[in-house]
Amino acid sequence: MPKTKLSREEIRSFAQLSPFELKDKFIRIATEAQSDKPGQKGRTTRAMLNAGRGNPNWTATGPREAYHALGYFAIQESRRVWTADNLGGMPEEEGCAERFEHFVRTHPELPGIELLKASVDLAVKRFGFGRDAFVHELADSSIGDNYPVPDRILRHTEEIVRGYLADEMFDHRPPEGQTLSLFATEGGTAAMCYIFDSLLKNGILKKGDRIALMVPVFTPYLEIPELDTYGFDVVHVEANLFTETGVRQWRYSEEEIAKLADPSVKMVCCVNPSNPPSLALSSRVTEQIVSIVGEQNPNLVIVTDDVYGTFVEGFRSLAADLPRNTLLVYSYSKHYGATGWRLGVIALHDDNVIDAMLKEQGAEQKERLNKRYGTLSLEPEKMKFIDRMVADSRQVALNHTAGLSLPQQVMMALFSLFDMLDEGQAYKHRIRAIVQQRLELLLEGVHMKVSEDPKRAAYYIELDLLAEAERVHGKPFADFLEANYEPVDPLFRLAEQTSVVLLNGGGFDGPEWSVRVSLANLDDLDYLKIGHHLRAIFDEYAQEWRAGGASSPSGV
Repeated sequence: MPKTKLSREEIRSFAQLSPFELKDKFIRIATEAQSDKPGQKGRTTRAMLNAGRGNPNWTATGPREAYHALGYFAIQESRRVWTADNLGGMPEEEGCAERFEHFVRTHPELPGIELLKASVDLAVKRFGFGRDAFVHELADSSIGDNYPVPDRILRHTEEIVRGYLADEMFDHRPPEGQTLSLFATEGGTAAMCYIFDSLLKNGILKKGDRIALMVPVFTPYLEIPELDTYGFDVVHVEANLFTETGVRQWRYSEEEIAKLADPSVKMVCCVNPSNPPSLALSSRVTEQIVSIVGEQNPNLVIVTDDVYGTFVEGFRSLAADLPRNTLLVYSYSKHYGATGWRLGVIALHDDNVIDAMLKEQGAEQKERLNKRYGTLSLEPEKMKFIDRMVADSRQVALNHTAGLSLPQQVMMALFSLFDMLDEGQAYKHRIRAIVQQRLELLLEGVHMKVSEDPKRAAYYIELDLLAEAERVHGKPFADFLEANYEPVDPLFRLAEQTSVVLLNGGGFDGPEWSVRVSLANLDDLDYLKIGHHLRAIFDEYAQEWRAGGASSPSGV
């Protein structure tokens, strides 16, 4: 007897949607179910628990206070130049630092002023900035009265973000003798779009080329290659290892990673730590990829999306160990609770295989690209790929107005500097503890185990219900589920019976019977409730199985 109002055929049809579109269906069902009791129409009877999206429910308040304190100083600088009712002028650089020091001394009551001062002092000391030039960049940029110059990223901001990436993405050990160039983007999503677009436009990738995806993976990495624009031939590198006790490990075998050794694989994309499993690559996998690039596939382009890296102690990006091959994507959204700010960056070392491949292109291809970028440079063939991405992001013709808005770049700089202070490190450890605590509560409620792993970010968790079914009740129970229900049936039951919203792991190219839980966006005890509800649904299936005459070999 189905435990949801929808037929199996209806559930099967909905399962074709992207998990983020399917989530909206779950939300509608969960909302309707909140008051779906006799005599209760229109009244909310239970809270909806939506753990389907990764928007965190925390924010970093300190750097935001510093940002607003800076805004008051910047307005004062504007009014100093020109005051006429609501009209001001453009802040001047000369003497800017001295005026900033005076502003700090005379406004001790202003929230964020001490952190702002500490951030400025740290930047000047660590990066050797001229005080006037740096303070002016902050003040003028927070006003937002100029186009971004340089358009790719502001000069001081680039140094600061480069330092932040060296600390957090490279474990304080950036590649020696390498210079990292950055392109500030409107979040990690824009970075993804720009990378795919420019690789194709510059002939580094061609429509129909073979690329690899390390799965499970954030859904857009699955969907973009299938678009008619690209039509890539996709090889899936699957995290298919289990522990001895039958718990899915979400780790890559040597055989799977070996797929990257095929020279016909032009690019590999990974999210590291992964989304949804939320595990950073092991040193064994990293070493194998380094070996493959060194010996078998030297021109392999690697795109690594490292947004969750700060949640893993000692995290080290592939861009640190394979600087010549790797495009690094980073977003400030999750760590700082800043999804609405749209702060992202593409990082590429100056010595890289993409620029080398551009130099080696044939005369016809070079002529085509020279024509594309010819309005930007007298020697367009010498334009670096990262600068071509900037131009492509504005259809080349609008390159002179390209770049992330300056107030956004200021916030990016202040977030980065905050991380370099003791307060920022304390904040980092606090949010790590939050998601770990929520994971423990979820697992307590659902009575499930995950493999112990020091590389676990715990921002999400992916639970394989079919593997759990076989582990607890044996293969006959798992076979029963597959034969009688669609893989997303548990999610429809959760939404309808408990108003809990989760995402289907199959939509991330994980196991079809897996579910993704975001550990970032609800209160701690909500995860205990979600665990209880998920276990109740699981037990419901077991009861239906036993009602058909089956018995559990484990006696559970």
